[in-house]
Amino acid sequence: MGTASAAKHEPDRRHRIEAQRAAARRKQLQSRLLMAGSAVVVVIIVVVALVLVNVNSAPPEKVAPNDGPTGTALATTVRDLTTVPASVLDAVGGGNLSTADIGSPTAAGGGYLTPVTGSQLTAGGKPEVLYVGADFCPYCAAVRWPLIVALSRFGTFSGLTTTRSSLQNGAGQAEVYPGTPTWTFYGSTYASAYLNFTAVELNTNVPDPSTGSYTALQSLTQAQQSTMSSFDPGGGFPFVDLGNAYVQLSVLVPYSPQDLARKTWPQITAAITGGQASSLGKEIDASANYLTAGICKLTGNKPATACTPAVKALQPRLG
Repeated sequence: MGTASAAKHEPDRRHRIEAQRAAARRKQLQSRLLMAGSAVVVVIIVVVALVLVNVNSAPPEKVAPNDGPTGTALATTVRDLTTVPASVLDAVGGGNLSTADIGSPTAAGGGYLTPVTGSQLTAGGKPEVLYVGADFCPYCAAVRWPLIVALSRFGTFSGLTTTRSSLQNGAGQAEVYPGTPTWTFYGSTYASAYLNFTAVELNTNVPDPSTGSYTALQSLTQAQQSTMSSFDPGGGFPFVDLGNAYVQLSVLVPYSPQDLARKTWPQITAAITGGQASSLGKEIDASANYLTAGICKLTGNKPATACTPAVKALQPRLG
């Protein structure tokens, strides 16, 4: 090939070489991008796998969350719960509770409000209502709602705080009706011109793995232990003693801790203040009315704002 011919084809040759090099660079870049993309995908898969393993292998919650209302919302809920209008409660009356559910002489462990005999339980010269329970107990969680409503008709609570019943015990076993929303009487005070209210919360809702039981909170006095043993030798709770005239163990059927499941404190309070508008409100209000009727018999039906004709109409059912 001549010099002119070589010179003529040199640009084409250089162009083809440059095109080949460019194609090679593109292929190399695509390969690198593919490798980088694959690496990213692998990293993402590994991270997701680690997260899933971490979530699935994480032990279940052992302590119920304290997720009740706070601040203004708490103050509003407490106000509404402790000032349920008498007209709302009177309209509910005994609700769906039959006479077979009230005043049963076979009440021990059965969840009935039962007449008992014994020397009058008093404190400071006034009839005494004694409550014994524990923060981990779901039945205590349920009974506190109507008990607060009833007692608020005779006096004033201060310092009520929210809590939940336990999720599982120290042995890792799931509790029945776990995480029932409720209140604790621990740290609260009660003032009334008509009666005294003594509350003993024996344990927290925090399990102790070293003992398999719950952390101790308060203790019974010898007199309180004697009173409780007289009517409930098994020592179960909740235990509510209305002046040694009536004793309630557990909660009044058909009301159950299960009725409170997946509900918030404001929702439960709204049901209570709504009375007959919901089955839950009707059940809690009826239970509160029977407790109120029993307390009214201790106070000589005072005050009239609590011991209304509708409440006094329930007293004969108490036995």
